[in-house]
Amino acid sequence: MRLPLAALWLTLAISVPLAAQPADWTRPFPGHRVIGNLYSVGTYDLGVFLITSSEGHILINTGLEDSTPLIRKNIESLGFRLEDVKTLLTMQAHWDHAAALAEIKQISGAEILATAGDAPMLEDGGFSDPHFGGKVWFKPVKVDRILKDGEVIELGETRLTVVETPGHTSGSVSYTMKVREAGRGYDVVIANMGSINPGLRLAVNPTYPGISEDFAKTFRIQNTLSADVWVAGHASQYGLHEKYKPGQAYNPTTFVDPEGYRAAVERHEKLYLEYLATERR
Repeated sequence: MRLPLAALWLTLAISVPLAAQPADWTRPFPGHRVIGNLYSVGTYDLGVFLITSSEGHILINTGLEDSTPLIRKNIESLGFRLEDVKTLLTMQAHWDHAAALAEIKQISGAEILATAGDAPMLEDGGFSDPHFGGKVWFKPVKVDRILKDGEVIELGETRLTVVETPGHTSGSVSYTMKVREAGRGYDVVIANMGSINPGLRLAVNPTYPGISEDFAKTFRIQNTLSADVWVAGHASQYGLHEKYKPGQAYNPTTFVDPEGYRAAVERHEKLYLEYLATERR
């Protein structure tokens, strides 16, 4: 018999030992403007991004279950309110990026939008995750609407395009947008990088059917994206701490790094091909 979500949560919820969490996932880091109406409001390493508009805001990712106070503090330090978030998005349905969704939804009343691949994992707290599943990693949430590849999310003057980039999870997703600063246009990518968690299986008894093809698709797509400015789910992936220091004055060119984006995609694709070749030996 399948338990209701509430009962499943109460029965199977786990508390991940603090020792198992990298310290940089919980280490505070000041909120800052990336470019235009895109802001970083996460921890030292976990990427949480606020996109503001005149009709409310979009929040992408939520960090860990106890990240809400830090996210609130960062949002308020930038002159905005957590209560004004209207849309909640994720880049992947893993606990380090989605565990505070339920609390932030309760605070803001925002709609949760997710891809068809990740929605089931969000709704059962990660229990159905083909790699890490079998237990509940975070409080389940109801997904209000399924996102489609190429869909444009509109809120006020914000236009955010959905780009499915599966593999890391079957529903991993990136987003693109355009901003104008000082008379110049910038292509912005919020990239879910095609990283491979230890123990994932691509070819032999694959973690989920088609996972290897999903990774290959992601690299093909990411190689076609124009990225003047880019960020990712982990600060370490996009070199946040090399590009920005706390208190640094805003400059729209701080995060301009098209070469870094290309190099990061190439690096992840090379690791994928090496991993696949090793597995097939």
